[in-house]
Amino acid sequence: MSCPLPLDRLLPLADATTLRSQRALGLLTDIDDTLTTDGAITPDALQALTDLKAAGLPVIPITGRPVGWSEPFALSWPVDAIVAENGAVALMRQADGTLAKRYQQDAPTRAANFARMQEVLAQIEREVPGAQRATDSPGRETDIAIDHSEFTQLPQASIDHAVRIMREAGMNATVSSIHINGWYGAHNKLEGARWIVRELWGRDLDAEIDRWVYVGDSTNDELMFKHFPHSVGVANIARFVPQLQHLPRYVTQGERGAGFAELVDHVLARRAAMAPPAGLPQSKLI
Repeated sequence: MSCPLPLDRLLPLADATTLRSQRALGLLTDIDDTLTTDGAITPDALQALTDLKAAGLPVIPITGRPVGWSEPFALSWPVDAIVAENGAVALMRQADGTLAKRYQQDAPTRAANFARMQEVLAQIEREVPGAQRATDSPGRETDIAIDHSEFTQLPQASIDHAVRIMREAGMNATVSSIHINGWYGAHNKLEGARWIVRELWGRDLDAEIDRWVYVGDSTNDELMFKHFPHSVGVANIARFVPQLQHLPRYVTQGERGAGFAELVDHVLARRAAMAPPAGLPQSKLI
């Protein structure tokens, strides 16, 4: 479905001729409302992941969702890893089919931060009318999340209030399409992307960033839109365009999973007719 909201500042995906290139190394993607639709992955988006895998293009979801929520998808989706909690923790499938969990912070740091974050979470629930912790909070290890659009609808003033409380407590805070996320530490989606590419392949993402594609849908993806030359928004990003200083370069016609599948079709359109690229070696764990 095409989104009628203002997207005139973005180029249509049809103009993204450089995305149809044998030089692409892989694709990084948000999950909620980018890869999924109404909370679930649709057959077209799942097929798109399968097609990327068959073409030898790695795909890594990078999400604000908790590590506990992400585990079944890291096992069942044809992805190389999932980076959860806005870059803090990675799930990588090992050769025996089990998951390896890697953190950017050591255990004492995580424990101290967790205790501090619970105090901030309780403060937000006390002071922001209607604010409730996200239902996936029991699976979170390195951040907190307030639901603003998944099961609870918060007005923008309340979202801004919750963000302000997090930042006044010294936390990082971002707003995804469904949650307000807050955490302590230097990690974020971009640092998580850099980290996972080093962990899996021993490569420098920044040195090859023009050979990666990033796709997202909200203000939580803004840092990625700023840094990736090949950044794409699915059409439902229109909701957040007025709040974004850094927009994706391109936009799909389709929303959510349909937009993701549209992007993958575009990336793979001419690939079969081209000589295979010098791609990434097999990852260390998979």
